[in-house]
Amino acid sequence: MDGGGQYNPRTVEEVFRDFKGRRAAMIKALTTDVEEFYQQCDPEKENLCLYGYPSEQWEVNLPAEEVPPELPEPALGINFARDGMQEKDWLSLVAVHSDAWLLSVAFYFGARFGFDKADRKRLFNMMNELPTIFEVVTGSAKKQAKEKSSTTNHSNSKSKSNSKRGLESQPKNSRALQQKEEEDEGLEEEEDEEHGDTLCGACGENYAADEFWICCDVCEKWFHGKCVKITPARAEHIKQYKCPSCSNKRARP
Repeated sequence: MDGGGQYNPRTVEEVFRDFKGRRAAMIKALTTDVEEFYQQCDPEKENLCLYGYPSEQWEVNLPAEEVPPELPEPALGINFARDGMQEKDWLSLVAVHSDAWLLSVAFYFGARFGFDKADRKRLFNMMNELPTIFEVVTGSAKKQAKEKSSTTNHSNSKSKSNSKRGLESQPKNSRALQQKEEEDEGLEEEEDEEHGDTLCGACGENYAADEFWICCDVCEKWFHGKCVKITPARAEHIKQYKCPSCSNKRARP
C-alpha cells in the first residue's frame, strides 16, 4: 500500500497530479472495472476499503494496521452494503465517500508541507475544475456539460439577436446566409472583448462567457439570467426585455 513515507508530493502541482492519479483509479474501479470491483467487495469478508493510487491503479483491501495511519483512510466497510442496496445506489455511495477521501488526502499533503492560504485556494480550484467521482459515476457530469454548452449557445444567440435585429429580414439566399455567419462570428468575438469588463447590474460580478446573460432594452444594462430569474428558454420568447428596475419605474404613477 503506497503511503506518505514513500511518496510525498510537496508542491501544489505535485499534489494535484497525485489527486488526478488517485481519482482516475477510483473512477476506473467504479465504471470500466465495475464487475471486478463488485466481486472483490464480498460482504462475507472483513471491513474493506477502496484505495486509489497515483499510478491510476485501484485496490480493494483492508485498512492500514498502524494507528494513526500514514495517510487518511478511505471509508471503511464498503463491502457490507453491497447486497443491501441497488447496485447503482451502492456505487454512488462509494463514489461520494471516494470524493471525500481524495480531498482529505490532498489537504493532508497541503497541511504537512505548509501550504499557505493562496496555495490551498489554488489547489482547491484546480481540483474543482474536474467533475467529482460521484458526477462521473451517476452521469451528471455529462448532463452538466451538455446544459452548460446549451446555455452558452442560447446566451450567444440572445446577445446577437439584441444587437442585430434587422438581419432576420435579409434574403435567405446562400450568399446572405454566408455573410450573416461571418458577421455573427466577428460580432461574437467583439462582444466577448466588450463584455470582459461588464458587471452584472444586479450582483456586480464580472461577465463570464459560460454564463447566460440578458440585456435590458431600456437601460441597456446586462444581468446574469439567474440574478433576474430569466432562463435561456424564457428569453427566447421575450421580444423586449425590461429589467426589474425599469419595470418598477414604468409601474409607478
